[in-house]
Amino acid sequence: MAEIQQKGDSGKGGKKRAKKMSTKIDMTPMVDLAFLLLTFFMLTTTFAKPNVMQLTMPVKEKNPNPEEQTKIKASQAVTVILAPDNKVFYFFGLNEPTDKSVPVPEIKVTDFSANGIRKVLLDRKKQQPEPIILIEPYVADGKEAKYKNMVDILDEMNITDQKKYALVNISKKDVELIKKQNLL
Repeated sequence: MAEIQQKGDSGKGGKKRAKKMSTKIDMTPMVDLAFLLLTFFMLTTTFAKPNVMQLTMPVKEKNPNPEEQTKIKASQAVTVILAPDNKVFYFFGLNEPTDKSVPVPEIKVTDFSANGIRKVLLDRKKQQPEPIILIEPYVADGKEAKYKNMVDILDEMNITDQKKYALVNISKKDVELIKKQNLL
């Protein structure tokens, strides 16, 4: 609490002056209250909850029927290959030419920057209203894409508002195409 201390009389004669009062404030109760409030708010606050991306995966069938699988038109497809060293290879269409008149796709190289794969996906979405993105992590010859790249490409799918995309294993034809174009 607060106390008022009086100074003693100096014993000098003459005018009497008003006595100077000094105050002393005990800060202990205020510090106690501050720590009680601090403890209360620390215990009752909610901590930041981790943000989780919703990813819906289909149920894997033991004996899939090839006739029931979704067919993808080459005009709608964009194949994105997650390569080692944080590179992204992509080409439009499928690497499954059914006739000899269809040329082998040319693989282009980009990265995960805003002017990289994001720009490619947004430009493709303007050209083709509902593209289907095939995401293939590169795993061959002892080299493989990093898990961080998979998370980054899934973030890009969210940012560019892609409705249809699939995570698929890289095909042998795509690995051969990368080797043929000397990209790794």
